[in-house]
Amino acid sequence: MVEEIFAEVYDKFKLNFYRNIFQGFAKRESSLTATETFCVEVIHALDRPTINELGRFLELSQPNIAYKVNNLVKKGYVEKIQSEDDKREFFLEVTQKFHDYYDIKNEYMITVLERARERFSEEEMSQFQNILKVMSEELMPEITDDMKKD
Repeated sequence: MVEEIFAEVYDKFKLNFYRNIFQGFAKRESSLTATETFCVEVIHALDRPTINELGRFLELSQPNIAYKVNNLVKKGYVEKIQSEDDKREFFLEVTQKFHDYYDIKNEYMITVLERARERFSEEEMSQFQNILKVMSEELMPEITDDMKKD
């Protein structure tokens, strides 16, 4: 039962996000492909990865990931920042254009959490927060471990 409810909540967040993204396509001149969307979200989640770190995380070849990153740079969603220590290395940073796009996803999450705060007691919200924290930090090692910097 919990599996179905969790999947339902997850799907509703995704569906709201996708609907908002498709509604926004007409307003943007340079929209992202689905693959580019996923790639830039991974760059954001990894917090300034190098191209090598991104390639390792996504398990893609260097030429493949370089091609995807270059497209994101051309479209203005990512910047390559040269390392001060090793001039051959570049960190990937998302731009304000990405943050404007990303806010669409966060709007609905904030709305749902505000509704939850109105519906549930402080104690229940604290328990919910603790459950989410344990899920994120302890129950998802396949992702959490891969997100850590070398």
